[in-house]
Amino acid sequence: MSWRAHRSQRCASEACVNVIRHAYGGEDTGEIVLDIHNNQGVLIFRLTDFAPPVDKQRICSRDLDDIRPGGLGVHLIAEVMDEVEFVDPPPGTGNVLEMRKRISH
Repeated sequence: MSWRAHRSQRCASEACVNVIRHAYGGEDTGEIVLDIHNNQGVLIFRLTDFAPPVDKQRICSRDLDDIRPGGLGVHLIAEVMDEVEFVDPPPGTGNVLEMRKRISH
């Protein structure tokens, strides 16, 4: 696995942890659907949850000068992935996060 693919995989994992922790309030009963596609050398990760819609304006990393464990997942995802956006969810779902990473040139 290339380092780009590996780092992208870590971002998908971090995004799932954030959904469990924040959208589902730490409960392990919420569903997350993760679709991964390779579209001509671009990995596309699409995470769909069924939690209440999040306020996208409130999703941000904490100040990097605040040195302590945790809380840097949003920063990590923004730094590693080429594109990150919430897309309009289909009916019956909560939130859809799409992340893209070029893995070939």
